[in-house]
Amino acid sequence: MKLFYTPTSPFVRKVLVVAHELGISGEIELTFLRPTPTQVDPTLSPVNPLSKIPALVLEDGEVLYDSAVLCEFLDTRAGGRLIPRAGPQRWRTLRAQALCDGILEAGVAVFYERHLRPQELHWQPWLEGQLQKARGGLDALEEAAAGFDPLHVGLDQICAGVTVGWLELRGLLGDVRAGRPRLAAWYERFAARPSMVATAPPV
Repeated sequence: MKLFYTPTSPFVRKVLVVAHELGISGEIELTFLRPTPTQVDPTLSPVNPLSKIPALVLEDGEVLYDSAVLCEFLDTRAGGRLIPRAGPQRWRTLRAQALCDGILEAGVAVFYERHLRPQELHWQPWLEGQLQKARGGLDALEEAAAGFDPLHVGLDQICAGVTVGWLELRGLLGDVRAGRPRLAAWYERFAARPSMVATAPPV
C-alpha cells in the first residue's frame, strides 16, 4: 500500500499511529506531498479529487481517502482491534474521533488563516470562534480521558493523543494541558508509546 502524506498533518499521523499499533506500518510505503488549501496538487488530485491527504492506494490500485475511512479500513484489515464492531463502545469511540477531528479542523483553519492570509485581512471574530470550538472540544476530552481504558488502546485514545500533540506543535492555544489534569496525565503516558514516538512530526 502507498500512503500520500505530510509528516506535520495530524490526520496523516492518526493513520500512521493506527498502522503502528496494528503492527502493519511496514506494509505501507510513504509518498511525501505538501498540498495547500490554495492550490490543487497535480500529483495528488488524480488520486484524491479533493487534493487532500491522507490518501491510501491499495495493492489493487483502489484508492481510499479521509483519515476516518483509512483508520476503519486498516483496523478491519488487521482484525478489528482498535474500533469496537458493535455496541455502545463503538459509538463512543467514533464520537471521540469526531470530536478530535472537529478540534483539529478548527485548529487547522486558524493555522492557515494566520499563516497564509495577510495579517491585515485576518478576521478576528472568526478566528476566535474557531479557537472557542477547539477549547470546548479539549474540555470535552478532559472529561473523556477519565474513561480511557489503561489496558487497551483504541482509536479514541489515538485520536486524542494526536490532537493534543498537534496543538502543542502549533501552539495555537497556549498550554493545552493547563486546567486539564486528567488529559495532561493521560497524555504524558500515551505520548511515550512507540507508535507516537515513531510518528512524531519534525519540530
